Amino acid sequence: MYTIYHNPRCRKSREALQYLENQGAALKIVNYFNEPLKKAEIQAILNQIGLQPSEIVRKNEAEWKAVPNRNELTQDQILNVLVEFPKTIERPIVTSNNKGVLARPIENLISFMTER
Repeated sequence: MYTIYHNPRCRKSREALQYLENQGAALKIVNYFNEPLKKAEIQAILNQIGLQPSEIVRKNEAEWKAVPNRNELTQDQILNVLVEFPKTIERPIVTSNNKGVLARPIENLISFMTER
């Protein structure tokens, strides 16, 4: 079972979803705009993909650019921004069996699935 944290408006996210579907993967699709993620959920995802909050921030989003002193935030403060502004979360993220990957570029997802 694969879980994709998905934004249907994002081309890269749609590509990853299409790839998973083409592979016949059992899927759970989480549209985190319709189902906002709690802080603990984002932290669990980060643990699975082995990244820090700062490594999954979409730094060109207006919501991120509007954060005062954004370059001085702690990882926990960045995590709070990700909770408050889901649009700032880089996507897509795919997890399976307590492991995961930031599936951008798609080659990351292909490698992840090959290792499974």
